[in-house]
Order: sequence, then C-alpha cells, then structure tokens
Amino acid sequence: MTSVTLDEYQHAAARTLNSRLDDREKLLDAASGIAEEAGEVLAHVRKHLYQGRELNRERLAEELGDVLWCVAAVATMCDLDLSTIAHQNQEKLAARHPSAS
Repeated sequence: MTSVTLDEYQHAAARTLNSRLDDREKLLDAASGIAEEAGEVLAHVRKHLYQGRELNRERLAEELGDVLWCVAAVATMCDLDLSTIAHQNQEKLAARHPSAS
C-alpha cells in the first residue's frame, strides 16, 4: 500500500464530489455527512464496548475513511487545505499539552 499525503487525498476526494449539486449543496452534503459518518463510527465503538461485540477494525476503518472524505470535502468547498488544518491542529495540541510527546 502506498502512502498518500493529506493534500493528495483531498485532491482525489474532490474529484468525487456530486457534480449535480451546486456549491452550497455540496458543502451542506459534506458537512452533514461528517455527523452521519461519525455516528456510524460511534455505533461500532459502542457495540464493542457495551454489547461485547468484537471490534471489526476493517468496518471501522471504512467508516473513518468516510468521515475523512466528508472532512476533505468541507475543506475543499471552503478553500482550506487538509495539511494546513492538520498543522494548525498539531500546534494547538502542542500548546494545550506541552508535556506530551
């Protein structure tokens, strides 16, 4: 499996945005998708922790990929780069948790 940068992923994901939607609809579709897909991630974790089901890592990874697609789509529609978002988040976390390594 080859490694992909966040910006490469974002560019590839942008090619799959629904061309039948206008920009406002694309943004709303992707933003609401974050909540929907995050709910599916939560369902897998909840069933594992509270219902004793084995954690299906393959399905969890699939759902996390769907969350990532939605995040990339929102970033694209707002002219933001995932690499910049990730860098800024790293800086915020480092300031918040300076002793973590």
